[in-house]
Amino acid sequence: MKPFDALVAEAEAADVSGWGFDWLAGRASEERPPWGYARMLAQRLASVESALDLGTGGGEVLAEAGRFPPRMVATEAWQPNAQQARERLGARGVQVVEVSAGAALPFADASFALVTSRHPVQLDWAEIHRVLQPGGHYFAQHVGPASAFELIEHFMGPLPAARQLRDPQDEAAAARAAGLTVTDLRLARCRMVFHDVGAVVWILRKCVWWVPDFSVSGYRDALLALDCRMRQGEPFVAHATRHLIEARR
Repeated sequence: MKPFDALVAEAEAADVSGWGFDWLAGRASEERPPWGYARMLAQRLASVESALDLGTGGGEVLAEAGRFPPRMVATEAWQPNAQQARERLGARGVQVVEVSAGAALPFADASFALVTSRHPVQLDWAEIHRVLQPGGHYFAQHVGPASAFELIEHFMGPLPAARQLRDPQDEAAAARAAGLTVTDLRLARCRMVFHDVGAVVWILRKCVWWVPDFSVSGYRDALLALDCRMRQGEPFVAHATRHLIEARR
């Protein structure tokens, strides 16, 4: 294994734009939920005339679909990701729209037969209901409660209140309150394994909401503690929580 400073420098220099995780190959792994979201998404996209993908990132997951509906739109709030999505999806006829976080969606009522999202940061069920056509579906994979909290709390200490957020039953109740009928809700807890401290630095740079004030200098002692464990042959294990949710207007 490379020295601590070399691993950290490598991770700090690496690109973290988009939603690809190829940089972690051989350094970290994450078990996937059993349902296969990308495959299920592709099936649904092939069966509708219009679809909207919310928070598409760099379009990585959407690009796995073999066929898009005649009208395919994706939104993204971070400009570097939106540019990647345009480059990845534009030639296939996907319209990528930059939006402001928390703002109303810039689409007319009942615009889409299908609204999708993978790991949305914020949910506005009223807006999802508004842009769905009657009989249309919302289909998504959400991050669940206390996801990766073993790692997050290594840096931030216990976060008992935050552990209660993103509860799938609460989200289903909010969808119903907005007028949607929840037709499917599945939960999974997936093992994450980090083999070197560079992988930890990279993921905390990419998922900036995990440890919002993260910097190598500010958390050097915590990183050194992880590095020591890993050099002794003990990878750091955390768990990602995910839920699949589908709802109909």
